[in-house]
Amino acid sequence: MPSKDDLEAAYRGYIACLNGRDWTKLDQFVHGDVRHNGRPLGIAGYRSMLEADYERIPDLHFTVERLVVDPPLVASRLDFDVTPKGEFLDLPVHGRRVRFCENVFYQFRDQRILEVWSVVDKAAIEAQLR
Repeated sequence: MPSKDDLEAAYRGYIACLNGRDWTKLDQFVHGDVRHNGRPLGIAGYRSMLEADYERIPDLHFTVERLVVDPPLVASRLDFDVTPKGEFLDLPVHGRRVRFCENVFYQFRDQRILEVWSVVDKAAIEAQLR
């Protein structure tokens, strides 16, 4: 089992990969059999999901607000300050700046992300759109 330091470094490398949109390195951080909220996506599906996120949110940037590492699990609270195009999470954002958090748990295997469980604070976005 990897150490806490190794797993934290792997996770921070993953976040840097996302923020750099360096999709060619994604498989260094994400397992080929990755699942997101119970859906089996595989690395190609996971990459497509991320690319679609960046298409809908051109200024998307992942900021780690809190991080807890307990191998093989990582828990993170991610902070976002973004301006999505069109609808986002079925909400009429249409280019308005919104701030919200995502609470996400990851299970690692071989120092790569195998499972992702994610919950976005949609209520925070709804409150900003009122």
